[in-house]
Amino acid sequence: MEYFERHEGGERAILVHLDIRQLQDPDDLNEFELLVDSAGAERLALVGGSRLKPDAKYFVGAGKAEEIAELVRQFDADIVIFNHSLSPSQERNLERLVQCRVLDRTGLILDIFAQRARTYEGKLQVELAQLNHLSTRLVRGWTHLERQKGGIGLRGPGETQLETDRRLLQIRVSQLKAKLAKVKQTRAQGRAQRQKSDVPTISLVGYTNAGKSTLFNRLVDENIYAADQLFATLDPTLRRLDWQGVGRVVLVDTVGFVRHLPHELVESFHATLEETLEADLLLHVIDSASEDMHEQITAVKEVLAQINNNVPVLNVFNKIDVSGEPAHIGYASEGVPNRVYVSAQQNLGIEELSLAVQQLLTGALTTFDLTLPYHAGQLKNALYELGVIQNESYDDTGHECLQIRLPSDKLKQLLGQAGLSPKDVLPLAQATLLMPVLEPFEQEIIADRQNLDEQMLSDPQK
Repeated sequence: MEYFERHEGGERAILVHLDIRQLQDPDDLNEFELLVDSAGAERLALVGGSRLKPDAKYFVGAGKAEEIAELVRQFDADIVIFNHSLSPSQERNLERLVQCRVLDRTGLILDIFAQRARTYEGKLQVELAQLNHLSTRLVRGWTHLERQKGGIGLRGPGETQLETDRRLLQIRVSQLKAKLAKVKQTRAQGRAQRQKSDVPTISLVGYTNAGKSTLFNRLVDENIYAADQLFATLDPTLRRLDWQGVGRVVLVDTVGFVRHLPHELVESFHATLEETLEADLLLHVIDSASEDMHEQITAVKEVLAQINNNVPVLNVFNKIDVSGEPAHIGYASEGVPNRVYVSAQQNLGIEELSLAVQQLLTGALTTFDLTLPYHAGQLKNALYELGVIQNESYDDTGHECLQIRLPSDKLKQLLGQAGLSPKDVLPLAQATLLMPVLEPFEQEIIADRQNLDEQMLSDPQK
C-alpha cells in the first residue's frame, strides 16, 4: 500500500552510512546492516564518507549524491536506505535525483515493525507510528484513504488535495488512538487483577537481539519465536510460572530497544511499554559478548527514562558462553543483588538468576529449622509451592522437621495465614527473629520445651 505518490519500494538496496563528526553518538554501521537484513533487503553496495555536518539539500554532499545515483543505475537498485534520519525535503530531493525510493533509519525500523506485528494491538501501534512519521511527508494524493477523490459535498470550500490528505490522516490517527485507548484500558484491568491477587510481575527488557526471548523460553519452558535478528519479538508475551522461593509470578517478554529509537515508536508503543512501568522487577538482559555492550546499556536506560520507569532493575549479563564469564551473582550491598551472569542458550546461571530474583522480590534469605505440629498441613503445602524446603526429616516424637531458606517477613506472613505463631514451630533463637518482643514467661516456656526435647533426645527412656 503506497501512502503517497513516490517510487515503488523493493528489496535490492544501496546503503548509505556517513561519519558525521558533529554527532556525539553516531549510529553504528554493524547495527545498520543487521537492521537492513532484518527488513529482508538485499545489500548491493555501501556508500560511506565523512562530513562535519549534514547537507541541507541531500544530507550527503552533491557529489556523493551523484555517486549514489550512479550506483542505483549500475546495480538497478530498488531502494536507497540511509542510516540517518532525513528530513522530508531531503527524502524528496534524493528521490528526484536517484529515481528510486529513499528510506531513512526511522522508516527502516518502522518497516521491520510492520513485518513483525502479529497481534491486534501491535498492528494498531505500528500503523499509528507510520502515520505519525508520514504526516510530515505528504506531498500529493492519499488516494488509498479516500477513493471518491472529493466530489460535491465531500470537500470543504477551497480545500486543496493536500489539505484533504491531512484531514483524512488526522481522522485515521484519531481512530487508532481511540482503539489503543480501549486496549490500554483492558491491559490496566488485567494488571489490576494481578495486583489484587498479589501476583508479582517480572518484565524482560533490553537491547534488541540481547537474548530476551531465549531466556524467556528457558524460564517458562516454552518455545516462543526467538531468532538471531533485530526485533524478532514485537508483541509482548505474558506467561504465568512458579518461581522458586517467590511463588506464582507473571513473566513478560517485551520488544527490544535500539539506539536512537524513533520518537514515533516510543509514543505509539507506550501501551506496550507500560507493562514495564507496572512490573515489580525488570530483568535488563544484556549481550555481554557485544562490542557495543556499554552503548546498548545506555540506550535501554534512555528509553526507560523516557517512559518514567522507576521499577527496580536486575542486570542479567547473557551469552557468557561467548564472553567467557563464569555464572555468578554480583551484589550492590549485602543481600541485594544487582547483576547476574547467565547463558540462556547453554542453560548456565539460571539457578543463580532464580536466587537473585528471589532475594530482590522477597528480601534477604535466612535458614530456619521448623518442627511442624500435626495440624500444620497448610503451612507445609505453602512451603512446598514456594520450593524453599532444603531438607526434611522426622524427630523421635514423630513431628516433621523442615529446614527452609526464606526471608523472615515471608515466613511470618505464611505462619499468620496458617494460624500459627513462630514459637509454635521454631527454636527460641529463631522465634525471636520473627517476634523480637516476647514476654518473659513465653521465653521460659519455649526454653523449657527445648530443654525437654534435648533430654528426650539424649535419653529416650525418660
